[in-house]
Amino acid sequence: MNHEHYMALALAQAEAAREADEVPVGAVIVREDRVLAAAHNQREQLRDATAHAEMIAMTQASATLDSWRLGGCTLYSTLEPCPMCAGAILQARLSRVVFAALDPKAGAVRSLYQLLEDARMNHTVEVIGGVMGDPCGSILTEFFSAKRRLGKK
Repeated sequence: MNHEHYMALALAQAEAAREADEVPVGAVIVREDRVLAAAHNQREQLRDATAHAEMIAMTQASATLDSWRLGGCTLYSTLEPCPMCAGAILQARLSRVVFAALDPKAGAVRSLYQLLEDARMNHTVEVIGGVMGDPCGSILTEFFSAKRRLGKK
């Protein structure tokens, strides 16, 4: 699989989130080189704390496949998934997660926890981190720097 190609699609989703004044995180789900879903954060727009890019992408992929089981699928995310998203990834039985930037404050895949590769869980997920980490991390850094300059949290 061309991880950079699919991460670039996820980064385009993150750009769309930034344009909508959402935290710029994007996600894409692929199976057998077919894009099943592409989404970005929509927490502000939907007024929904669970509207993370990964969650929306999993919902889209499940609708495309007409199944909650996403075995054989790879999720690409511009940011390391949080505990909520990591839990949903396990529940959906995704096969692989490829992420770009580490999230030292909320990352549940490598930074704070390693939920996806924990052998105590009933399912484990292959994890590849750091793919296009610099550009995906930069969009987040720039977004939050601009918010701080404007006096917003």
